[in-house]
Amino acid sequence: MAATTSRTLELLSLLQSHRHWAAHELVDRLGVSERTLRRDVERLRDLGYGIESARGSTGGYRLEAGTGLPPLLLTDDEGVAIAVGLRSQATAALRGAEHTTLSALAKIEQVLPPALRRRIEALQSHAAAGAGGPGSARTGRPSPEIDAELLGLLALGCRDSERLRFTYSDASGEASSRVIEPYRLVPVARRWYLLAWDRQREDWRTFRLDRISEVFPTRVHFEPRPMTDDDARARVEAAVRWRDRSVKVRAIVEMPQAALVEHLGWYGRDVVAVDAEHCAWPLEAEAAESLLMALIWIPRGVRYHVEGPPEVLEQLAEHGQRLAAASARP
Repeated sequence: MAATTSRTLELLSLLQSHRHWAAHELVDRLGVSERTLRRDVERLRDLGYGIESARGSTGGYRLEAGTGLPPLLLTDDEGVAIAVGLRSQATAALRGAEHTTLSALAKIEQVLPPALRRRIEALQSHAAAGAGGPGSARTGRPSPEIDAELLGLLALGCRDSERLRFTYSDASGEASSRVIEPYRLVPVARRWYLLAWDRQREDWRTFRLDRISEVFPTRVHFEPRPMTDDDARARVEAAVRWRDRSVKVRAIVEMPQAALVEHLGWYGRDVVAVDAEHCAWPLEAEAAESLLMALIWIPRGVRYHVEGPPEVLEQLAEHGQRLAAASARP
């Protein structure tokens, strides 16, 4: 009986997720015979679901648009999405919708498992409204897909003030391990960002969620610094504006990482090892002229080369030639 019920629920989920299913597709998905499929369809009809059927080579099944609303079968992520949407509408105080919104929200949350309810509460309380919102069309760029489980896990870390460890890939695709204190999730221009205190860098950092992976809750809690939604949004928007207009390169230096970090001090905090004798120093500035000033700090006599966008490398080369010409004796 348990297997039959589980299979029938799986059939209902398939019918709700697709406009029309060919009979042979449902047979393959469920791993049953056509006779068993017909019996499961009849069980759903007995429960009040209107299911249309068609014969022939293109025959199959589809849910009817009925006069009533039978019970819906939702996945965990669908339940979270609906509840968060209903909470947002309820708090927006839409005229004429208060009663129905709260009624629907109460029914949804009444049947949610405790773990999902905690995820919803964390998302609602620690996701700050961002400029344009996650659905903004200002940039014209497609929105990166964000895993709902990742979003919920980060929200719980923000709510519970729990340090997290994860892998982060920068714009060049280089991955690094980060230990952070999460504060707020902020949607800006079709992307989600996490505002957090980076413990290794001892500073605020903004992380794009689509570049975060392998999140590990440390079970270590921290004392949160004062932070409002407005503060979080302002920090993230400033960071996004900076990244949009900045130029970025990477200097590959022929010296060990430890030696360059010791030479640069705090400014070498992002230096990473390439191998035992080479390291990479990522640089970011508003203009190529500022990058040139940074490159001057590489020790004299140490060979290096710069990797980055061709137009930025051309500007650096032009400035280098001007400096060489200016310092040449007449």
